[in-house]
Amino acid sequence: MSSYKFIWKYLKEYKYSYLIGLGFVMVTSVINMVNPFLSGTVVDRVIYNKETNVLIPIVIIMISVVLVKNIIRYKYQMVFEVISQKIILSIRGDLYEKLLALDFGYYNKTRTGDIMARMTGDTDAIRHFIAWVIYNIVDNVCIFIFAIISMSYINLKLTIFMVAICPFIAYFTLKMSNKISPTFTNVREAYSKLNSIVQENISGNRVVKAFAKENYEIEKFEVENKNYRDKNLDSVMITKKYIPILEYLANFLTVIMILVGGILVINKSMTISELVVFNGLLWALNNPMRMAGYLINDTQRFITSTIKIIELLEEEAKIAPKENSIHINNIKGNICFDNVSFKYEKEAALKNISFNVHEGQTVGIIGHTGSGKSTLVNLICRFYDTSSGSIYIDGVDIRDLELRNLRQSIGVAMQDIFLFSDTIEGNIAYGVPRASIEEVRNIATVAEAHEFITDMSDGYDTVVGERGVGLSGGQRQRISLARALIKDPSILILDDTTSAVDMETEFKIQKEVNSDSRKRTSFIIAHRISSVKSADLILVLENGEIIERGNHESLMKNKGYYYNVYRNQFGNFDFEKDVV
Repeated sequence: MSSYKFIWKYLKEYKYSYLIGLGFVMVTSVINMVNPFLSGTVVDRVIYNKETNVLIPIVIIMISVVLVKNIIRYKYQMVFEVISQKIILSIRGDLYEKLLALDFGYYNKTRTGDIMARMTGDTDAIRHFIAWVIYNIVDNVCIFIFAIISMSYINLKLTIFMVAICPFIAYFTLKMSNKISPTFTNVREAYSKLNSIVQENISGNRVVKAFAKENYEIEKFEVENKNYRDKNLDSVMITKKYIPILEYLANFLTVIMILVGGILVINKSMTISELVVFNGLLWALNNPMRMAGYLINDTQRFITSTIKIIELLEEEAKIAPKENSIHINNIKGNICFDNVSFKYEKEAALKNISFNVHEGQTVGIIGHTGSGKSTLVNLICRFYDTSSGSIYIDGVDIRDLELRNLRQSIGVAMQDIFLFSDTIEGNIAYGVPRASIEEVRNIATVAEAHEFITDMSDGYDTVVGERGVGLSGGQRQRISLARALIKDPSILILDDTTSAVDMETEFKIQKEVNSDSRKRTSFIIAHRISSVKSADLILVLENGEIIERGNHESLMKNKGYYYNVYRNQFGNFDFEKDVV
């Protein structure tokens, strides 16, 4: 899709208002021709014929022309500005909707700074094009054409001499346009990288300070900052080469007018008053030629920005809502992995995983870091699709299930906890916005969060910082757990949710969660044996494969990986007593 077709898709809703605005632009272009002619009349009638009585009426007319022109100009500028803001509102809305529709794969390969550049700088370039560039192109073209018509009417010879310079201006303008276009793409890429550096350091400022890496990060920023400067200077160097040429050619019109016009006046082929009119119209040739370079620059920026926005809007989500998908009113939580494998690009994360879980059962998952634990539960949520094999929920392939229906039935407390810059109550009730404060408090009690929340000065109205800054790791985990539980999901996924809490608190959380009357299927990823010990099925993963499976008692008898982890965590003593 071309940049112009793309913007027309949004502009056509306001096409009549916009066209009327452009009509008024042309009207002001015609009005601009009036005062130079009135100046010629002053020379003829007032200076030469001494008709002083007509001076005041002419001045009043000239003032009125300026006033009317400025009123019309103000009106159409406001029309274009309002339309541009409405269009950008729609574009940003479509971009944001697309971002929410895209799956994890897109975010894994795309820099945050690049996304932010599309949402901010690129959209502003489009707004500027709609609100300013288009009407200025129309305005300057109309002024140029009307000026040539007016000048030709007065004196065709002088007009031909002045217009003769236009092909040279057109040549250099086109040449500058071709050379400057790639530089805007480079500028935009450099801006994206700079955005990414800033975003990472703002989000990770605690890590930077903890490792005393301020100087290192400053050096990284300086590299990208200088790169952004250099890319802008590349663009400037091109304009530096061509803009002076265009300015020179435009200003050379004055020399032509004085030289040729003077000769014509001397030869009585032209009157002084006509030369005055020409002088008054000179800006109408000069200004459009001078503006040509700047307008082409802005147009090229618009094209570069729309290309990036179109790329995002045309990005296809690998996991998207499916037509004729199956909706299950009450998902029970019977889950079957049938020979499931998954690859991140070319790297295998899971290999031939098969197991069955019945409604209400608890599955514990343990294994080394990078063994595929989080990947396995991500497939249940359908954050990714399997590379091979199938996952069934209540006998239905999850690829055939309505995506929203599936995810609304799952409660997830993720390993990478994200809390919004909102109140604690707002964070807990995120999945159920209409939840009452009593429901929030009850679920916070289950997650062992109520006590520390009430100890805060503002209680549940305490506003947490971005990503939960200001809360301890254990506090964030308990709020995340409460957020998952308040949905009352059929399937509960806890990805290392209690790693930052003490053993006593973990025991209380498990007791409260297990005492819940809801019969839900649970997946618990943990490094602590205490977190998965009571699970109906324990899966031990290594390099993406299940190397052991069973309950606590059977795995202890096998004396494999699980047995060794247990010994390391609890010491070498009578295991049978501990099992009991």
